[in-house]
Amino acid sequence: MSFSLDIKNEVARVSSSKEELISELSAIVRNSALINENIVIYVENNAVARRIFKLFKDIYDVNSIITVRRKYFNSGFSYILTIKNKLVEILNDLSIIRDGKYLSIPLDYIISDDDLIRAYLRGLFLVSGSVNDPKTSKYHLEFLVDSLEYAKFINKMLNNLELNSKIIKREKKYMIYIKEAEKISDFLRIIKAYNGVMYYEDIRIYRDHKNMTNRLNNCEQANMDKVFFTASSQLSDIEKLKKFNMLDLIDSKLKEVIEYRVKYPEASLAELSVIMSNDGIKITKSGLNHRFRKIKEIVSDIENKSI
Repeated sequence: MSFSLDIKNEVARVSSSKEELISELSAIVRNSALINENIVIYVENNAVARRIFKLFKDIYDVNSIITVRRKYFNSGFSYILTIKNKLVEILNDLSIIRDGKYLSIPLDYIISDDDLIRAYLRGLFLVSGSVNDPKTSKYHLEFLVDSLEYAKFINKMLNNLELNSKIIKREKKYMIYIKEAEKISDFLRIIKAYNGVMYYEDIRIYRDHKNMTNRLNNCEQANMDKVFFTASSQLSDIEKLKKFNMLDLIDSKLKEVIEYRVKYPEASLAELSVIMSNDGIKITKSGLNHRFRKIKEIVSDIENKSI
């Protein structure tokens, strides 16, 4: 079972006031119904089909005719709800038509307060929304709608709720989408998918923690590689001094750091500073770095003179 299906199954059981249910049904009919002499609604989710049947029954005392069809290749069922009675009353009440004309955008009373907006978005998600499981590589929630005007209407509604949604054209339709994990979680909370929110947050927090751990491990590995490269370079310079018989000619302070570097070849400069300080030789990491730079300069001068 997909995460989207889980969310729709949960949302299909949400209780609301009559006004909220009208707003929810308005979005459902606007985005899933074929309207001619009847209202015909196509859905692919049994729980959503039962929800729509109940909404028409509870609000308008109308029984929908439900037809169940098996989809191709036995990949589940589709559900067709047909409403034959009170069409004009229902379509006017849901702000689908007004004065005999179809409305692309519902009238203000459908979304006149925050609760009605949430209900409208819930209905929209039930029939045209989907959301990726947070276990997948991408956080993504989307709605597919039929016109740019309507897409802008939904996008504005979502962004008024600070969900940072965007619009993109998708073939003959328009997609409104949200990519930020926290905003997707906020949307699930808005439509009252509280079990979905808890699951989503658990997975999101786990993924964020795992990513942070990986970043820290990568950073630690990079630091270890840097320490290894630095120590190898310093040991190489020391070997060159030996090759050129220069060890007896350099000053005592340089001999000191050479002795400790050879003794502790895998230590970082910070660790070497602590080791030497514990032995009574007070020197900072910066001081060590300065002395090893001096050794490198001596080696470079010798090599240049040998050319």
